[in-house]
Amino acid sequence: MRVLYCTDTYPPQVNGVSVVTELSVRGLARRGWECAVISPRYTTTDDAPPHVQWHTTIVSVGLPVYPDVRMAAPAYRTVARAIERFQPELVHCQTEFVIGRLGQIAAQRARIPLVSSYHTDFSKYTAVYGAEWLRPAVSRYIGRFHRRSLRTYTPSGPAKADLGRLGVDAVEVWGRGVNVQAFSPARRSETLRDAYRLHDAFVLLHVGRFAPEKGVERIVEAFRLARDLVPDGANRLRLVLAGSGPSETRIRAAAPDGVVFLGQLDRQGLLPRVYASADAFVFASLTETLGLVVLEAMASGLPVIAAPAGGVADHLRDGENGIAYPPGDVEARARAIARLAVDGDLCTRLGTGARRTAERLTWERELDRLDASYREVLAALREGAPALAQIEQPSHRATIA
Repeated sequence: MRVLYCTDTYPPQVNGVSVVTELSVRGLARRGWECAVISPRYTTTDDAPPHVQWHTTIVSVGLPVYPDVRMAAPAYRTVARAIERFQPELVHCQTEFVIGRLGQIAAQRARIPLVSSYHTDFSKYTAVYGAEWLRPAVSRYIGRFHRRSLRTYTPSGPAKADLGRLGVDAVEVWGRGVNVQAFSPARRSETLRDAYRLHDAFVLLHVGRFAPEKGVERIVEAFRLARDLVPDGANRLRLVLAGSGPSETRIRAAAPDGVVFLGQLDRQGLLPRVYASADAFVFASLTETLGLVVLEAMASGLPVIAAPAGGVADHLRDGENGIAYPPGDVEARARAIARLAVDGDLCTRLGTGARRTAERLTWERELDRLDASYREVLAALREGAPALAQIEQPSHRATIA
């Protein structure tokens, strides 16, 4: 069985989509699939990881305001040649951008079954970036993109509902997994806390991009307010921010004393220790279809302070594994921080509940489901339902619209 992944983000780039894509490829390879990947080119080397049968990269450039995000060239022939060489039985378009769209076109022309993933509601980004007028057009594009698929995978119930409103019916909730061995309370390190001069402080952690849609500025503001709500808060509270991005300069300028910036961390080694060495996790994004970092924090035994919005709502349980606050309410977030900082028993109980939540969401289970789902799609095609002829076919002119 052969599957080709077409994705606009892949390691060494680090984000939720690239992490899930690599995990999928590794897991399917262990289950007997031959896997190929088409992704942007990040370095001068094109060596394929050992679990990838073919790895084709396309020249890309960094966005001017965010160089870490790469935009691939519209190299349709490269994608078509990769499909011709690898002869996949299934093409999975992980993203809706250039490589994902080119993968759709090439797969449809080669009459190869096509599935896709919906990881991010980019229509919500339009308001964050001051272009609300673009939201209807972005939503229409997302709907058209996923209606071309035999099945669309998305990691939460709210995201599935969003796709339903766009006329996408063949949707499976998949991808709600976390590695509970890698991310574990057992990784806690007092030596690491001392190295970061955290010592006996109550440590809040946020992991993620420094970008407008992530709301890191609002976390910093809530931290500032919480210090006034906690006795001796200036000494007792610390906020650790792991990540980087276009908003970093502005966030650093606004940060009060007690905020520690760690930059981008190695996911395999240091990051799990940082999670486990904190005392609580705080999250502000309202646009996540899953919020992988929230599950990693829960697996690490951290109570989560977040708004029950998007995919986070599927897992956050107020009073069971964290504290929920109304979306956008900075003062409520500050009160939640202060509440955990002064109530050790509550923090311990919610942390235990968080770990229990994560233990039900293993990647091995999810990868077994993905393997079975792919085989189900292909079996249905062999039985003639639905026929490939019924799938929307592209025009002869290659387009990414």
